[in-house]
Amino acid sequence: MQIPFLNLKPQHQMLKDQIMDIVSEAIDNTAFVGGKNVNGFEEDFARFCGTSHAIAVNSGTDALRFALLAAGLQPGDEVITTPNTFIATTEAISQAGGKIVFVDIDERTDNIDVEKLATEVEKRVKSSNRLKGILPVHLYGQMADMDPILEIAQKYGLFVIEDACQAHGALYQKNGESHKAGSMGLAGAFSFYPGKNLGSCGEGGAIVTNNADLAQKAKMYRDHGQSQKYYHDFEGFNGRMHAIQAGILKLKLKYLPEWIENRRQNAALYGQLLKDIEGVIFPQEPEWSKGVYHLYVIKVKNRDDVQKKLAEKGISTGLHYPIPLHLQNAYKHLGYKKGDFPVTEKHAEQLLSLPMFPELTKEEIEYVVSTLKKIIHG
Repeated sequence: MQIPFLNLKPQHQMLKDQIMDIVSEAIDNTAFVGGKNVNGFEEDFARFCGTSHAIAVNSGTDALRFALLAAGLQPGDEVITTPNTFIATTEAISQAGGKIVFVDIDERTDNIDVEKLATEVEKRVKSSNRLKGILPVHLYGQMADMDPILEIAQKYGLFVIEDACQAHGALYQKNGESHKAGSMGLAGAFSFYPGKNLGSCGEGGAIVTNNADLAQKAKMYRDHGQSQKYYHDFEGFNGRMHAIQAGILKLKLKYLPEWIENRRQNAALYGQLLKDIEGVIFPQEPEWSKGVYHLYVIKVKNRDDVQKKLAEKGISTGLHYPIPLHLQNAYKHLGYKKGDFPVTEKHAEQLLSLPMFPELTKEEIEYVVSTLKKIIHG
């Protein structure tokens, strides 16, 4: 049996005729940038996230960068995030002029450790007075623990921008309240890379916010700093979403709740089958998160050998992420070293992403788990 890590074909075969209609209409109307498709998607996505505004841009990286700039980040300002994420999180901080500060992750959730965050914030406020924001990552589609993060931010006057690039539709549930990913901080940033739970047929991203001023600034940053055509209040970027991508995303958004539920059912089956396999640590949702399982990441010893043997049996897997950001050559200048973030480093050596997509079948999941069991225990 051959099982891909990600299979985008079923989704696009199902929607192919409707996608082609969107492309054909754009060509017929020569409407390729902005317009009704972008406006319509922004309205629908803001409603889905429970926010007042959504600003469509051309990538998740731009969504993060424009959100930081619109929040008022200045050159040299410090922003705290985690080293256990894709580099786009930190690229956005650097490219917006900020300085990256890392805090280790929680052993159980793979997201930022709120106790270590509180310690680091207090230290930074006393030592440099340049700390301006926190950028929590809802990694793999599970919510970071937002209540204590927001309490820390409020105490010290920091902004919070949520990296929700992997968490479309994830829910934070505490004290009888429920909030969608991206709606709790000053702003949230999303990616619509094709492999994401809500993916375009190319690149795309969005910022969501309840702050009208930030929304207006983000719109200007995506369009060369224009407040109106040819009136530039500041230098911006060419970060607009293409109309065809917006039309496709608007179409796919209707199916996202169903796809999320399928992912959750797949995750539940994985958990049921993996729970009795000694030597495998599998994802368990923290009590505050109703996750969307963009990725299903287990931890095993001898990970590289296990991955190789799974591949020999036709099972494709992924690594998210094998080299922590503080150990990347791109960030040597930050002065971090091996051992600074032990939980992140340990997880990087053990993590293994199993196949996960809405159309994954019960038989395929059973084959993955039975094969994994044989590899680990012979």
